Amino acid sequence: MTNDSAHQLHLLREMLRIRRFEERCVELYSATKIRGFLHLYIGEEASAVGIMQALEPDDAIVATYREHGHALARGIPARALVAEMFGKAEGVCRGRGGSMHLFDAATNFYGGNAIVGGGLPVAVGLALADKLQGRSRVSACFFGEGAMAEGEFHESMNLAALWDLPVLFCCENNLYAMGTALKRSESETNLAVKAASYEMPAWAVDGMDVNAVEEAARRAVTAIRGGGGPAFLEIKTYRFRAHSMYDPELYRSKDEVERWKARDPIASLRAALKEAGILDDAAFERMDAGVMAEVDEAVAFAEAGTLEPLADLERWVYSEVAAR
Repeated sequence: MTNDSAHQLHLLREMLRIRRFEERCVELYSATKIRGFLHLYIGEEASAVGIMQALEPDDAIVATYREHGHALARGIPARALVAEMFGKAEGVCRGRGGSMHLFDAATNFYGGNAIVGGGLPVAVGLALADKLQGRSRVSACFFGEGAMAEGEFHESMNLAALWDLPVLFCCENNLYAMGTALKRSESETNLAVKAASYEMPAWAVDGMDVNAVEEAARRAVTAIRGGGGPAFLEIKTYRFRAHSMYDPELYRSKDEVERWKARDPIASLRAALKEAGILDDAAFERMDAGVMAEVDEAVAFAEAGTLEPLADLERWVYSEVAAR
C-alpha cells in the first residue's frame, strides 16, 4: 500500500461507489425498474478500480457483460448508467443497450459485450489501429476466465503477440464461468501460465487487494507503452452474488462464499486505513453518505428521464447521410 493517504481514500471511495451502485441495482431490479439480464460486480470492485489507476484518459477500455464497475471506475456518470438500464433516452446509449451493452465514446469505453469473449478481438483491433497510426495508446480488455475456453481468446492472444500490439489482457478469474467451475473447463488452471505460452509477460495478482492490482497494472502498462507488446494479468477475484439475477447458485457452497467475503476488498482497505490512522468510523460514514447521495441522485435522474419516441426507433440502425 502506498503512503499517499489521499490516493488510498480515492481507491476506497471508488470501490464503495461500485458496491452501493450495484446494491441499488438489486433493489431496482426487484422493483422491475430494471429488466432483462443483470450481472453484478459485487466483490470484484478492486479489479476495475485498480486497473483504471494505471490508464490514461486516451486509453481504450473494452469490458464484459458484467461492466457496471468498469464503467463507473472509468468515469461514466452514474446517472447515465441508471438511465440506460431504465431504457431512458438520457442513458449512455439512449436506453438501447441496457445493462450489458454500455458504451461511451467520450471516455473511450468501447462497451460491454453480451458475447463471452466477444470483446477480445475488438480490443486487438483497436490496438492494431493505434499501432498503424503511430498512437501511444493502450487498449485494456476485461474478460472472465470462461472466455479463455473460447476460440477468439486464442486468436486474439496469438495476433496481439505476433504483431506486438499494445493490449493489456485483464482476466477476471472469479472461478466460475456462469456455473462451471474452473477445474471443469480448463486443463491448465494456472491461467497466467497458459497465457505465457503466447510469448507475452503474464502473471497472477490478488484481485481482492486493490493496491496489488494497481501495482501490477502500472507495471504492465509501463512495459506496454514502452513498446514491449501485450501483457496478461490473471486477476484472482470472486463475485459475492449470483452470476445473474436468475442464478440459483447450486454449484458452490455458502461456506465458500463466506470465506471469500472475509477477504472483501472494501472492508480490508477500510480496516487498513483505520489502523493507519487515516480513516475513522465517522469519516467512513461521511464517505458512505456521499456515495449514497450520488446513487440517489442517479436514480432520481433516471426516474425523471424520457423514453425514446417511436419516431426515432429506426434511427442509427443505418448510417445517416448528411443532407447536401
